[in-house]
Amino acid sequence: MYNEPIFLQPVFQEKIWGGNKLKTVYNYDIPSERTGEAWVISAHPNGPSMIENGPLNGKTLAEAWESHGELFNKTTDNKEAYPLLVKILDANDDLSVQVHPDDKFARDVEGVPYGKSECWYVLDAEPGSELILGHYAETRQNLDQMMADGEWDRLLRRVKVQPGDFVYVPSGTIHAIGGGIVILETQQSSDTTYRVYDYDRTDADGNKRELHLEKAAAVTNVPHQLPPLNQEETILGDLTMTKLVENDYFGVSKWVLAGDVEQTMEADFLQVSVIKGEAVLTVDGKRFEIEKGMHFVMPHGIGGYELSGEAEFVVSWV
Repeated sequence: MYNEPIFLQPVFQEKIWGGNKLKTVYNYDIPSERTGEAWVISAHPNGPSMIENGPLNGKTLAEAWESHGELFNKTTDNKEAYPLLVKILDANDDLSVQVHPDDKFARDVEGVPYGKSECWYVLDAEPGSELILGHYAETRQNLDQMMADGEWDRLLRRVKVQPGDFVYVPSGTIHAIGGGIVILETQQSSDTTYRVYDYDRTDADGNKRELHLEKAAAVTNVPHQLPPLNQEETILGDLTMTKLVENDYFGVSKWVLAGDVEQTMEADFLQVSVIKGEAVLTVDGKRFEIEKGMHFVMPHGIGGYELSGEAEFVVSWV
């Protein structure tokens, strides 16, 4: 049905911590100066991306998944919902400290198909920027007590980041993106978040945002630990591919193109975000000009393709 990439329009989410970099850096038509997220490859019901080209132009990625599963090599027993979600986040201010459940907890307690493991590629970060990744509690009782007493400075583990860094955040990991950071996030297709701490911020009506301490404590991994990433680099012609993470939920690579390369697609489908530069993608003799800020799915059934130009990509698959 498609022997070409499926280009997608982003869906924007306004946030108390959002800013305007999605406009100034990516030239997106954002709804306000408090735009925190662009859901750039999404079939989630809270913000499905719209298809911009081909036979399904004007349909959502969710509709394509449901009615044309062959585009993703979907079978009756492999996935009940589109598995992944890709976002760009502009953290003009600190995000709330939060944690996400695993698949079992999400299904049993929230009635949704997926928990949320995620990963971040840091697109931009102001000097000295830091994020929260994990905690220092040694036992669950220690975690509960420190949360109850509000000992956030003692509890939370802070990590400095700079552009080009990669961070893996499995479900059960307490985390928060700090102000001044822009990331590309690849995650399971889930919008289930348990808020642990929000710096006592209030909205325009003076109300604090809801916390979910009981559920957060129940799903948090204690003690904090992260699995090894086992990153590896492959060079194919003028394309350098660095595998950043691969697990039961997703694989993510960074591609750096500096010339021309011919590729064969091996995954069921690929999700591609252009994060820098310009290139030409050629599929079956048809040329597509791509540039920073564009996002697309390479559907199942595409065999070979060619890339030429100077550009960088974050590519994901299941």
